[in-house]
Amino acid sequence: MARQGVRTKLRAAIQLASQSRARVVVPGGHIDEGHASEGHASKGAAFDISVQPVSSDGDDLLLVCFVDAQKPARDAIRPASPGDQAQLTELEQELAATKTELQSAIRNLELSGEEQKAINEEALSVNEEFQSTNEELLTSKEELQSLNEELTALNTQLQETLERQRTTSSDLQNVLYSTDVATLFLDASLNIRFFTPATKSVFNILPGDIGRPLADLHSPAADEKLTEDARAVLKTAAPVEREIEAANGVHFCRRILPYHAHDNAVEGVVITFTDITERKRAAKALQAAKLDADLANVTKSRFLAAASHDLRQPLQSLAFLQGLLAKSVQGDREKELVKRLEQTLSAMSGMLNTLLDINQIEAGVVRPEVSVFPIGDLLRRLRDEFTYHAQAGGVELHVVASDVSVRSDPALLEQMIRNLVSNALKYTPKGRVLVGCRRRKGLLSVEIWDTGIGIAEEDQQAIFAEYHQVGNAARERSRGMGLGLSIVQRLGELLGHRVRVRSWPGRGSVFSIEAPIAETQVAPRPRAQIDCRPDAGLHRKGKVLVIEDDPEVRDLLVLLLRGEGHRVAIATEAAGALDFVARGGLRPDVILTDYNLPGGMTGLEVIAKIRERLHDHLPAIILTGDISTETLRLASAQDCIQLNKPVKLSDLARLIQTLLPPPRPRAAPPTGEVGAGGPKPIIFVIDDNPQVREGLRSVLEEDGRTVQDYATAEAFLASYDPSREGCLLVDAYLPGMSGLELLERLHAEGRQIPAIMITANSDVTIAVQAMKAGALDFIEKPVAMEDLLASVDMALDHSRDETKLHAWRADAAHLVAGLTHRQHQVMDMVLAGHPSKNIAADLGISQRTVETHRASIMKKTGSKSLPALARMALAAAANVASEPLILSVT
Repeated sequence: MARQGVRTKLRAAIQLASQSRARVVVPGGHIDEGHASEGHASKGAAFDISVQPVSSDGDDLLLVCFVDAQKPARDAIRPASPGDQAQLTELEQELAATKTELQSAIRNLELSGEEQKAINEEALSVNEEFQSTNEELLTSKEELQSLNEELTALNTQLQETLERQRTTSSDLQNVLYSTDVATLFLDASLNIRFFTPATKSVFNILPGDIGRPLADLHSPAADEKLTEDARAVLKTAAPVEREIEAANGVHFCRRILPYHAHDNAVEGVVITFTDITERKRAAKALQAAKLDADLANVTKSRFLAAASHDLRQPLQSLAFLQGLLAKSVQGDREKELVKRLEQTLSAMSGMLNTLLDINQIEAGVVRPEVSVFPIGDLLRRLRDEFTYHAQAGGVELHVVASDVSVRSDPALLEQMIRNLVSNALKYTPKGRVLVGCRRRKGLLSVEIWDTGIGIAEEDQQAIFAEYHQVGNAARERSRGMGLGLSIVQRLGELLGHRVRVRSWPGRGSVFSIEAPIAETQVAPRPRAQIDCRPDAGLHRKGKVLVIEDDPEVRDLLVLLLRGEGHRVAIATEAAGALDFVARGGLRPDVILTDYNLPGGMTGLEVIAKIRERLHDHLPAIILTGDISTETLRLASAQDCIQLNKPVKLSDLARLIQTLLPPPRPRAAPPTGEVGAGGPKPIIFVIDDNPQVREGLRSVLEEDGRTVQDYATAEAFLASYDPSREGCLLVDAYLPGMSGLELLERLHAEGRQIPAIMITANSDVTIAVQAMKAGALDFIEKPVAMEDLLASVDMALDHSRDETKLHAWRADAAHLVAGLTHRQHQVMDMVLAGHPSKNIAADLGISQRTVETHRASIMKKTGSKSLPALARMALAAAANVASEPLILSVT
């Protein structure tokens, strides 16, 4: 569009501005002006071409402007001719334009050269790439040829593998078809994929049913949970097994297993049905046979238990009769016969015990109860049991104490050691038997050494067989039945304890039992030592409570015990014994009871209730015909001594002597009594229960007291002589006039007689009222001999010597004064009969705080019971009459 003279300049300016991206200004020349008069054009004003890069809406543009050229300063213009000036200007402009075009051309040539060089380099690179690609194509061609060969070989292998798979599939199908196990394959949707012909015995299925859902099949067997179990296996992949029964009586074991794919994913389930009809029939027959065997075993056990009890009762009577005869016969011939009778009874008892032991083990009745216990307690009991027997046989028995604890069943282990010790004494005519323990690699070896006849090496294993005895071909009854070692071995197998034997004929034997040593050691339980010497403690006499339902055994026991000088209380059943204790009969020193008692309560239960009621752990003996391990375990747990019927009279008498408390020292008679020639004070006993009166009279008269007893308070008042010194023992509850009313009447009439109130355990409030009415003391039922005699002595001393009474009251006041104000409040409310809960509410404190105060009160006053605290508080109140410490009882 530009004219000829401007076109080149405009192109050069646009190119410079495009390359430099900056504003470019170049001279554009002059504007032509035509003069018609002269016939040619004339040059007008000069102008410049301005090219400037601009940006509009993200597009790169060039702004071309034609502007007037700046005029040169006036002082720079020199005069010239018009023609020269125009020519000069034109030449300059042309020169400048030419220069600019040359520079642009040079620049374009340089750029073109650089571009051509880059294109050449790219062409070289492309050529190289083409060569490399050609090489790679050649290599790929070779690899493709090798791969084609490998694929050909692999195809051949695949064909062979496919053929083998076809053969394997055919074999598996033939195996499945040849079995009688109904098998059903289902996919993940529980549709049928495959089934074996045997499946037709469970389902009505046809080959055309493949692909149908499982729910469409009809099964003659009652299997309602089949679909549910199949879904469960699909979900959890856990197999499910059930036993089902068809309508025709056929039993199946139905198993559902997950169908795993190659990636272990569950793609379905496999259901199998195995006919277990014969097995079920055999199981039912076996169960029926087992029930019959168990019934027969139970029947046998009941028979043996009943036979044991029934046989032991007459044997016990015979043993007691033999003992009484042994004490009464005089001639040598008679003594020899009685001794033979004793040997016969011992043999019968031993055989009976052994037969029942072996029967219980064979029947599986014996169940070990393993615990941790010190072996020393067990050895001590066996030492006490066998010492007398060893001395009677002229054998020295030595038991080495041990403080090691073991893990075993204490009752069964004791039975094992007892059998071994008994055998050692039996087969040791003279010499000694040693029982001790030895540690061996975490085990405790309990060893029984003897200097007996010994065992030949060929017989050392045969001796553990049933009924096998060494050197007893004639089967002498005195040497047992040959079951002891068999019992030891079976119990050892039951407990996992190894039994070992070493022996030297003519020199002796050693038997050992290995039990594991416990990780935690248990301290031995303190237990009274039983002295089994023939002359030990025979001077002791005490009170024995006998509970026995068999009249013959009971009468012989009473005859024996009374012959030994004991006081005997008799009960034929548990209820009678508990009633005797509840009525306040004399507190027994020893309880002797049968295990099986009428009324549904055992002897052990009666002992526990009596101990609980008397708040005393009385020594007790269980005399029973039940020799089961469970009975022995229960007796040991309650710290009772078990004697199996028949027991020898001498053994029973000796045991009772060792269990009796030590004799109470007799107090010297007060001045002015028997030794001084004055009359003895009379102890007046008032109680409506004849047994209680008889018991109190027996205790007091044995202590050298003079006793008068009455059934009612009215009978006492009718015969009472105030001039006679004495002491009053009165029951709180009497028919007619009560004991409290009697004391109040005597106090009102001014009759000063020391009185002791007899109350029940919960009669603290009555006791408080009685002491306010003049009683010096009160004691609880059942009455203990020591408490009774001590209370009578104190009452008589206080009645004779006011100084002692005042001193006693002063001591009580001093102890009570040491209590805090809060403890005084708690003590007053306790003695008033308020429970701890009510005391806490009244005082605004917690029940736990009340219990703490009660414990502190008992400790500060030295009181061991609530009645003793009441006695202390009343004595203190009598000492400080102006400040009574006991609240009035309403």
